[in-house]
Order: sequence, then structure tokens, then C-alpha cells
Amino acid sequence: MKRISIDMGSGCTKIYTPGCGVVLMEATCIAVEEYEADGEKAVSVKALGNKARALSGRAAVNTHIVNPVFEGDIVNENLASLLLEYFLEKIEITRKKAKRVEVVFILPCGAKAELKQKYMRIAEDCGLAAVYFTVTPFAAVLGHNVAINESTPMFILDIGQSITNIAALSQDGIIYGLTVNLGGANIDVHLIDELAENYNLKIGALTAERLKNSVGSLLDDDNKMNVVEGREVTTGAPASIAVNSEQIYGVITTYIDKILEYVALVLSKLPAEVASGVMHGGVYLSGGVMKMDGLAEYIGDKLNIPVNLPEEPQLASVIGGGTILSNDRLLDRLATVD
Repeated sequence: MKRISIDMGSGCTKIYTPGCGVVLMEATCIAVEEYEADGEKAVSVKALGNKARALSGRAAVNTHIVNPVFEGDIVNENLASLLLEYFLEKIEITRKKAKRVEVVFILPCGAKAELKQKYMRIAEDCGLAAVYFTVTPFAAVLGHNVAINESTPMFILDIGQSITNIAALSQDGIIYGLTVNLGGANIDVHLIDELAENYNLKIGALTAERLKNSVGSLLDDDNKMNVVEGREVTTGAPASIAVNSEQIYGVITTYIDKILEYVALVLSKLPAEVASGVMHGGVYLSGGVMKMDGLAEYIGDKLNIPVNLPEEPQLASVIGGGTILSNDRLLDRLATVD
């Protein structure tokens, strides 16, 4: 029986296979084309995954980019099933082979039964043999290649594309945690507004994300710069400007500081013994935003707590899910089937 770990996020889907590592990382989106057939509206799939994302801002008027997963929830089961089947086929898991595949899905902290049922239906549509669930805090900590024990509490901060998971945990479970609808996408949207309002430049979502990833930094006196192309808001004419790290520093910290307010709230709810253990062990960081230069240090300074950053923070959760699958004891303790 083959086992795989799947982290189906709002922005990106990752699949991990024990023994092989991360075998897929693609955009969680589908390009859908609308048309009329026999006088009625109909839709057809034009592209999936990264190919669909590449069409963002460039697609024809009747083509829409759809994200079947939004803020940690599956908002379109049919398209989510279609997309997952496409991803599985890309890693050579056909419908016939899927009957011999067990999967662990990584869900947000505090995921409800309704969300699990959606994933169960999607897995059934794809023909997968067995389904387990774990939550991001457990998976992300294990993605740091550390052990979760019963006596030492651990604290995780995972900032994703559209949600952030914050939790204190031990092997017995989540001590206290929550999920907030804030993430890297909020920074992207704010960057679009910032350039339009203050620099008369209209850019798209992909350009905003590239700007955040290439120039975004919370290091003091960072002078990274990139030329951003778009069109003038007032005239619509093509235009470009140079943007540096300092110019977008405030946009980034607006959302990081808000997330850290929630982190402080969770820390304040912890029993004294747990809080002491967390202060000693530090906070474990994960999520794609954590790749930003200086962000880990910024978080540590703001919280006055040590930080632990893995080499590939955007992959921590899916790797941790694979760790759970590789160990029957962890599977029994940290995963559920309903």
C-alpha cells in the first residue's frame, strides 16, 4: 500500500511521498472558460494548476481563474476533485493505482467535521483507498524534524497564503490554538492598492506576489530593488517603476503585526507551565511567507522569544504529514479517520 501526504492550500498544493520527498508543488487553481451551448451557459476547463495560474491577468474575457480552496475551506468540491485527480496523475497515481493509496490530508487548526466530509468525498471521487486527517500545527512541527513528546509543549506559527495557524501543542493534542483569515495574499492585495494609490501604477496579483517575494524584506537598511511593470491608473498606458524594500516595508508589517497580535493572544491563554516551556523552546515557524528575509528575526524580536526556522518553511507541513504516515505510532496518535 502506497502512502502520500497532501497539503491542499488556497495558493498551492503540495504532495509528499515517504522515501521520495515532495513530488508535486503546484498552484491550487483552475482556468474555466464560459460559453453558450444550445442557448444555455456552459463551462469547460481550459487549464489546471500552474498552467491556470499563468493565465491570471492574461486570460480572455470569458475565462475565469477559480480557486476551489479558499481560506482553508473547499468552496467548489467538483473542481477540487478534478484538480486533485490531475495532480495525482502527474505523479503517476492513476485511478486504478489510487485504489492502493492511503492519504493524509493536512487541515487547518480546528477543522470542522463538515470540512473533513468534503475531503472524504473528494478522495472518493479520486478513488483513493483510505483517508486520514491531521492538522497543520502537528504536521508543521514535525516538518522541522523534531519530535513531539508528552511533557514538552511546542508552539507553532504557520503563515499561509490566506490563513494563519497558531497553536501550542503536545503529543496529547492542541493545548490552545486558532486559525485566522490572514496570510500572504493580504500583503499582495495591499501592494496592488499601494502602487495604485501612491505610484499611479496598476499591477496584477501575480506581479504583486513576485514583488513581495523578490523585494520584501524586514531586514534593517535592506536595499533590494526590482522594476515593476503595469499600466498607469490615470491613462491606462503601459508603465514601470522601480520599487525597493523600504517602500513596501510598511505594507508587510501591517499584516505581520496583526498576526502577531493573535499570537500574543494565544500565548496569554496558556497555563503558566506551558508558557514557560514555550518560552524555552521557542516558536516553530512555517509557511511560504517565512522565506522573506528578516521575517523570522522580526517575529523573534517582537515576541521576545527564540524562533526556529526550517530550510524550506513552505514545505514543513506536507513533510510533517509524510512523517506521520511513515510511523504507525504517530499515525495512531496524531491522525484521525473522521
